[in-house]
Amino acid sequence: MNPERGDGRACVATKAASIDAAQARPLTWKNLVKRAVVVVVAGVAIYLVLPKLIAVLGAWPRLSTLNSAWFAVALAAEATSFTCNFALQRLALRTRGWFAVVTASLAGNAVTDSLPGGDAAGAAVQFTLLTTAGFDTGTAVGGLTAFSLLGIGGLLALPVFTLPAILAGVPVSPGLAHTALLGVAGFAAFAVFGIIILRTDWPLASAGRAAQRLWNRVTRGRRPPVTGWDRRLLDQRDAIRQVLDSKWWQAVLLTAGRLGFDYGCLLAALCATGADPQPSLVLLAYSAAGIVALLPLTPGGLGIVEASLTGLLVLAGVRPGDAVLAILAYRIASYWLPLLAGPPAYVLFRRRYGRPAARRATPEVAARPQTGEAASP
Repeated sequence: MNPERGDGRACVATKAASIDAAQARPLTWKNLVKRAVVVVVAGVAIYLVLPKLIAVLGAWPRLSTLNSAWFAVALAAEATSFTCNFALQRLALRTRGWFAVVTASLAGNAVTDSLPGGDAAGAAVQFTLLTTAGFDTGTAVGGLTAFSLLGIGGLLALPVFTLPAILAGVPVSPGLAHTALLGVAGFAAFAVFGIIILRTDWPLASAGRAAQRLWNRVTRGRRPPVTGWDRRLLDQRDAIRQVLDSKWWQAVLLTAGRLGFDYGCLLAALCATGADPQPSLVLLAYSAAGIVALLPLTPGGLGIVEASLTGLLVLAGVRPGDAVLAILAYRIASYWLPLLAGPPAYVLFRRRYGRPAARRATPEVAARPQTGEAASP
């Protein structure tokens, strides 16, 4: 590690400055245009997948035909998946407490899943709640960034686990076979990229300098030139590495648990319809739909997940009627119930910590030891 970067406090200072600037930024016509574009894109995306979304929501009366035991298993699997999610955030945020992490996560998730392009807004709500609960700036930002990257890596890794079944001769449609190959290639690229980024400095430093030159060229004459983007990227990398530290194996297990139990929810929902799905093919469909859902086109992937997962499950050999009903049951557990849990979680948070307020993310605040809920283990 470069000694000039110290223990990551420069990263905290940089993050703090960007957060303060975002809080102080006025609502200009450019920001309004950007938000309008996001809303229009979300509207167009929902319109394009509206038939599939209506078909899934229209299966609501058929929920009574589900096997109640399997549906209970689906709900329990999704609850366990969210528990792994909360535990992973506790690990990333270095805290023993559950209350602040769970309520902030549910509240932020509700914002993300209810607004077009809501990822940024949901993350901002979660960050504000965490800082109100006593978490310092550097830990909250670095921890949640590490958590996000782990989730993407885990999602890309899922197709790797389907290869033994495919190589053993399980019948698979060409579409899903291509999905498996693309997934394996994506995971390999992600793994190689991650190792290079974590082990060496020059790729990030070069990328930071190139982006800095491009930005200064584009904004020449309108804004003062920026400097230090290479150091900023390296500081952020070091902060993420420091967050995981020696507990990386726990993070890997919790990431696997979060994805595995979420996949188990979908599999149980399929069994609740009476279908007899091939688990390896369903895993391929699940991973492909999850990667598609990473594109923030609609709130919580609404419509996108339903449309993509329906087609992929049909390719996996599930009858269209069973696929539609199973997806409705799965989305009730993974999308609608957590969305409805957001407002009560926010109310519970306010009762304990008071009204959340935007705090100036100064380096001095960020460097303070954590207290209360945010106490280090």
